[in-house]
Amino acid sequence: MSTENEIVEKDLTPSNASVPVENFDWNAYENDLGLYSEPKEAIAEQYDKTLSNIEVGEVVEGTVVILSKREVVVNIGYKSEGIIPITEFHYNPELAIGEKVEVYVESAEDKRGQLILSHKKARQLRSWDRVNEALDKDEIIKGYIKCRTKGGMIVDVFGIEAFLPGSQIDVKPIRDYDIYVGKTMEFKVVKINQEFRNVVVSHKALIEAELEQQKIDIISKLEKGQILEGTVKNITSYGVFIDLGGVDGLIHITDLSWGRVNHPEEILQLDQKLNVVILNFDDTKKRIALGLKQLTAHPWDALSEGLQVGDKVKGKVVVMADYGAFVEIAPGVEGLIHVSEMSWSQHLRSAQEFMKVGDEVEAVILTLDREERKMSLGIKQLTPDPWENIETRYPVGSKHTAKVRNFTNFGVFVEIEEGVDGLIHISDLSWTKKVKHPAEFTQIGADIDVVVLEIDKDNRRLSLGHKQLEDNPWNELEGTYTVDSIHEGTISEITDKGAIVTLEGGVEGFVPTKHLTKEDGTPAKAGETLPFKVVEFSKGTKRILLSHSRIADDAKRAEEREEKAEKRSKDQSTQSAVKKLNSQVEKTTLGDISGLAALKAQLEEDAKNE
Repeated sequence: MSTENEIVEKDLTPSNASVPVENFDWNAYENDLGLYSEPKEAIAEQYDKTLSNIEVGEVVEGTVVILSKREVVVNIGYKSEGIIPITEFHYNPELAIGEKVEVYVESAEDKRGQLILSHKKARQLRSWDRVNEALDKDEIIKGYIKCRTKGGMIVDVFGIEAFLPGSQIDVKPIRDYDIYVGKTMEFKVVKINQEFRNVVVSHKALIEAELEQQKIDIISKLEKGQILEGTVKNITSYGVFIDLGGVDGLIHITDLSWGRVNHPEEILQLDQKLNVVILNFDDTKKRIALGLKQLTAHPWDALSEGLQVGDKVKGKVVVMADYGAFVEIAPGVEGLIHVSEMSWSQHLRSAQEFMKVGDEVEAVILTLDREERKMSLGIKQLTPDPWENIETRYPVGSKHTAKVRNFTNFGVFVEIEEGVDGLIHISDLSWTKKVKHPAEFTQIGADIDVVVLEIDKDNRRLSLGHKQLEDNPWNELEGTYTVDSIHEGTISEITDKGAIVTLEGGVEGFVPTKHLTKEDGTPAKAGETLPFKVVEFSKGTKRILLSHSRIADDAKRAEEREEKAEKRSKDQSTQSAVKKLNSQVEKTTLGDISGLAALKAQLEEDAKNE
């Protein structure tokens, strides 16, 4: 590279001899005092002919002549070389002396006589054409990864910032994007948006074709039962993907271990190497099912032969469901404790009320099927069955206090103790009150006194009564509520057919609608206290039929009967007097006839007026 301080005399002096700079006659050179054998202008013209003709704004090709940590010196055949910052070549870390590069001429000479070049601008001027050409020809190009961005990386390709999606970096999932920043890699242009001038590149596309052929070769050699070595590539909630050297296989979570696995991360970790067995594969879809647990013997095969139904075992609750709990008594050996085997109680309950995952429990083996590899367990069997001596503990006629558990339309289900249930029929709740639904009489969770009426040991059910705690009052009520007797009562409920009336002592009677009319013609209402007459009393059906309106009706009829009787009595006395007069007339003289006639007429007139 030429400078103002270095001049080669063979190009400038006639003798072609080198002259030290300090001895050079600058005055003779500047004033052209015969220093040269030819005029200076002629020599300069000849020199210029040896140089390339360049224009500012032109893109030319040059050769790298010097490389340093900060600069690249490029010779384009001009009288001076150009210096370009090394940062413009970051995309190409393999740049070497002698390599041809394109440069853009920014200035033929600056104020120091230096040629100003730019490799970056040269790339930018031709980059869009180069990118489109790479896409059309499916060309492999190089790019420099500048930085991370949302969803991927920014890559410098021909001076254009292209997008490299995270999914296109490699065929395997990338866990650390930062390791790629600053690297130069090969890519393919996969998409160009001409309108927005966006470019998308892929490194994955370069290796997929090669991997596809590897997959075909690997799958063609696969056999069921074959054991291969692989590397954990990805872990999901449902299984683990294993790289078998160019083709992936899946170990489903159920094939990781004979025991329960909540998440595959409990068993394996990323990049772990392990042996797996091929369970199945699909040539068409290239799916390979792998197994890990199949490399070890099934735990059921190692289960002690001495283990029998009725034996007690201990284990850990591994899974909970509403219907029961799965207990692992040995790695890979589980038994189910159904919720019905958790308590002697027959009430519908959830298994979560008795235990939770992680609990250590003791249970009794109820069934054991080694061929099907199934086992059922029970924990209620650890305590005595309360129905074993039920006749002794709860004999018929004995009195107890029970807890109300549930209602039905026909009665109340109660529990005397856990596992001992009974039913109080709705008709056995009260002697005197008509109970339409048990909720009118008691409530769930309440205590209620009962009497054992009947024992059904086969169905594990007691028939209970509440009203039997008292004597039947209907024998005494028969003498109190005789037909036509009148009693005061309060209307407690109005129905479509009549009203329910509560009498003294809580006894209930029924009044038909037509018998609810009061003397003023208005119907009686709920809450009113009125006198009622007993129309009917049935001890067998425990029914008392009442009437309010009949009290007034019967009184009116009685009054009418009394008036008629009184009138009848008067009529009879008048007739008797007339008869007596007639008898006397026959005995009187003619002189008395006129007087008697007048008296008779008066009597007859009085009778008419009555």
